[in-house]
Amino acid sequence: MTELMTAISEIVRAAGGLMRTAFTAPDKPAYSLKGRQDYLTVTDGAVEQFVREQIEQRFPGDAVLGEEGGGSVDGTRLWIVDPIDGTANFARQIPHYCISLGLLMNGQLEAGGIYEPNQDELFIAQRGQGAWLNGQRMQVSTVSEVTAATVEVGWSTRIPVQTYLDMVGRAAHAGCSVRRAGSGALGLAYVAAGRTEAYAEAHINSWDVAGGLLLITEAGGRVNDFWAPGGIANGNPVLASNATLAGAMQEMFGTPLV
Repeated sequence: MTELMTAISEIVRAAGGLMRTAFTAPDKPAYSLKGRQDYLTVTDGAVEQFVREQIEQRFPGDAVLGEEGGGSVDGTRLWIVDPIDGTANFARQIPHYCISLGLLMNGQLEAGGIYEPNQDELFIAQRGQGAWLNGQRMQVSTVSEVTAATVEVGWSTRIPVQTYLDMVGRAAHAGCSVRRAGSGALGLAYVAAGRTEAYAEAHINSWDVAGGLLLITEAGGRVNDFWAPGGIANGNPVLASNATLAGAMQEMFGTPLV
């Protein structure tokens, strides 16, 4: 494991420990709503602050963009963090959430990591170094029939409900098994690990995908050009697929893959 991958691993594992402690505490995480179905807990802020401090100590001068604290969208080296992706799950005691951390260098993803503390699963990748799950190399699935595919379709209040239902309908009518588990970052990680064939969402924020997109390409899959102008600050659609179904998924969801 490279020095950069080691640093990311140490940061997200330690942050995951903070999340797990709060999740299993006798007093369950209190939450508020930033908006409709947009959950926030005290742990979100504490974890993001921890990550910011770690990056400042290890990589002084690097810029940081976080879901809760905001920050720069520019810089030669930009870290993007989602302290708890799947906060609704976390707040409601559903053990499917993670921390997502990615590093952009000159606008290109260089490394990314996702840690899910309940299963103790660390997904990590660096450009040209492969994608790894707890030390084992990952490969996207080889499923080549749409009727055998499992697709996760994410949703948020930023898009019309009908848009989401249309996406689900197209996948279901094509013969896919369709799921939604409430964490876009883990949805991407599961494509990289070969657990599902694709992940699609009509709009997603950069902190939800910065830790996961490189996992997929390093594991042999395909993703869209999420980092097109405006993607960092404003988000974009996302589509990730295994290689064998890339054409079918691109046609199904209307998002070009690169």
